[in-house]
Amino acid sequence: QVQLVESGGGLVQAGGSLRLSCVASGRFFRINSMGWYRQTPGKQRELVATITTGDSTNYADSVKGRFTISRDNARNTVYLQMNSLKPEETAAYYCNADIVPRLLLGSTNFWGQGTQVTVSS
Repeated sequence: QVQLVESGGGLVQAGGSLRLSCVASGRFFRINSMGWYRQTPGKQRELVATITTGDSTNYADSVKGRFTISRDNARNTVYLQMNSLKPEETAAYYCNADIVPRLLLGSTNFWGQGTQVTVSS
């Protein structure tokens, strides 16, 4: 069974940095795109950043220039480096991956359980 496990969340002061990691484990054929989303209570989950197998990236406008997404395909891991964090970015951050479980099968979207990021003012 495929699992995504996030780590790296925590409490940081405004202006500080955190690095999130997400590892995909289990048996699968290939990971396509990977990404990070965030959600606060009562609001919809929103895109933070995504990265393709060819390392093409896409960012929410609000994080451009401060956040960097990267991936290590050998380790089945995606990272999110977050700099200059703001209090309004306090949220649960979720890892997402589009994974092909076996050759010739279609891909399936997977989510991690989330890691909390709290930015104090």
